[in-house]
Amino acid sequence: MNTLTTSKDQVTPVQSANKRDRRRINWWRIVGYVVLLIFGILYLGPLLMLVSTSLKSLPEFFRSATALPEAPSLENFGTAWEQANFARLLINSALYTVVATTLYVITAIFVAFPLARGLVRGNKIIFTLFVIALFLPPALIPQFQLILRMGLYNNPVGYLLFFLINPIGIIILVGYIRTLPKELDESAAMDGCGYFRFVWQVIMPLSRPAIATVVVLHAIGIWNELILPTIYLTSEKYFPVTRGLIVFKGVYGSNWPTLAAAVLMLTLPMLILFLVLQKYIISGLTAGAVKG
Repeated sequence: MNTLTTSKDQVTPVQSANKRDRRRINWWRIVGYVVLLIFGILYLGPLLMLVSTSLKSLPEFFRSATALPEAPSLENFGTAWEQANFARLLINSALYTVVATTLYVITAIFVAFPLARGLVRGNKIIFTLFVIALFLPPALIPQFQLILRMGLYNNPVGYLLFFLINPIGIIILVGYIRTLPKELDESAAMDGCGYFRFVWQVIMPLSRPAIATVVVLHAIGIWNELILPTIYLTSEKYFPVTRGLIVFKGVYGSNWPTLAAAVLMLTLPMLILFLVLQKYIISGLTAGAVKG
């Protein structure tokens, strides 16, 4: 009996090594949680500060800018909405974003498919040019001269033309379409399916993750654009919300709670779009990294 008890109580070197490994894994996990917490504070801290400021009155903000609001109020949102004519600004931005993103996605999928399948001569060179275009600075002076000569200065149509080209969307779509089996192309050809019908009814539904990723990236870029509307749109009736926010800041430059409320209303639509499409974004970005 004593022998059996002693053998059960003994710890083998393998068991002791496993215990040490578990301790190491637990420590690494704790370090990982701490790092994630720090990054979460760095990212969410300014946003929480913005929300806190928007819920304060102006005297309360000047008393303590960093403290939590004593009597939270939504009055600043109503003031920003009415006095800055936010409804018109949001409608303009929504029209620019929806129209430009829709046209871009439709044209991009028809450009990406032949590049991914090698249906055009020099497809690798063309794809490389799209990659190079990511690192090129915007040609503001030639674009400005072109818009002037076309008579599209201070025109929403001319403004939308700037958002019909985006190399990152083409790169994402090409990488994703390459992962789709080529047997689909052969089956469609044998069934007599036309090129445009095949891309529209087969490739586009299968490319939903990549398309959702491109939609989010492209829409956020248009929604947050500030330089182009400042240069090419001079009439207030054409201003997007970012351009109108400059004028709003000039009027309420010292009323930080009202300005914070305006900024929150500016970010809310894109935040909703991201939350709706977030389940597709990761798969759309990583699919092309597995199969080139």
